Amino acid sequence: MVQIELPVVAINFKTYPQATGERAVLLAQHCESVAKEYGVSIVVAPQTPDLYRVSRAVDIPVFAQHMDPGAPGRHTGHVLGETLVEAGCSGTLLNHSENRMILADLEEAVRTAERLHLYTIVCTNNPTVSVAAATLAPSAVAVEPPELIGTGISVSQAQPEIITGTVEKIRAVNPDVTILCGAGISTGEDVRAALDLGAQGVLLASAVAKSDRPVEVLKSLVEPLRDC
Repeated sequence: MVQIELPVVAINFKTYPQATGERAVLLAQHCESVAKEYGVSIVVAPQTPDLYRVSRAVDIPVFAQHMDPGAPGRHTGHVLGETLVEAGCSGTLLNHSENRMILADLEEAVRTAERLHLYTIVCTNNPTVSVAAATLAPSAVAVEPPELIGTGISVSQAQPEIITGTVEKIRAVNPDVTILCGAGISTGEDVRAALDLGAQGVLLASAVAKSDRPVEVLKSLVEPLRDC
């Protein structure tokens, strides 16, 4: 399984037009250049049709936005782990608030990814769900209150108790899983606050993927990581 250096900034491209097709490649290259310049860890998660072209264009880890459970065969419209490996992926997001999974499917997907040596970031919406996810032993759990996603209001500053509560509860059941936070993260101050609260990185999307100046935003976001 790929080893992701911590702390990490994971950028979800979602389906934003500014991060689609060749623009996804360009954005990933911007992420790579900033990662190398600052000596920090950045992960990118483009749309499924862009995974292969992005993975061919950059050396930083490329993640899928979703992976379905199941073996190759009669699964029309599904995204399987074997396909992600062939596309050059290092890992995948799972259970994002915009693409929820039932628990049985989530567990199977985590186990499948484990078998295929894919890193998994399971997204959760509160400390209780985060604990349940942590018991499945994914690579990472990313807590993201859905009401703050895309608002520019950072969870690390608006609802710090979400992060501290999540860290405390997760560590009681799984001392090894990586803990990330997301929702509204848009500045270096947001990232610093998240790290100070016990997170080991952040997951974000619109602040970078929709920006007219993504390189400037990325540099702001990773600046606090230089001292870690």
